[in-house]
Amino acid sequence: MQIATQLALFLENRPGALARVCDALTEARINILALCTSDTVDHSVVRLVVSDPRRALFLFEERGTLVVESDVLLVEAQNRPGMLARVARVLAEKEINIEYAYCAAHPRARHGLLVLRVSDVKRALRALRR
Repeated sequence: MQIATQLALFLENRPGALARVCDALTEARINILALCTSDTVDHSVVRLVVSDPRRALFLFEERGTLVVESDVLLVEAQNRPGMLARVARVLAEKEINIEYAYCAAHPRARHGLLVLRVSDVKRALRALRR
């Protein structure tokens, strides 16, 4: 479990926009650890946790892409029923709000990665480490 920097990119909602982001990261040899997208009529928000957020931020800003940084909590958890419920319950008991979350795990994987944007990332980290 750790605190990580997430980059939120605001892109045109058009074919090829995500491909260009991925190509730029590939050229810079920056690995994508987690990714989530959401869309509106005219733009898309791509949230990324990458292996080198400082370099990625510079890369995107240099290309004129609007980027917002935020701290998120990365939680590696067992891939079994009830794990997300346990995390959510612990945070609720400490009155820490989960603003949004995304996660993934292969069905046969023993662990998955949960990305949490919470109201207080440091308190959330302490609460979940207990």
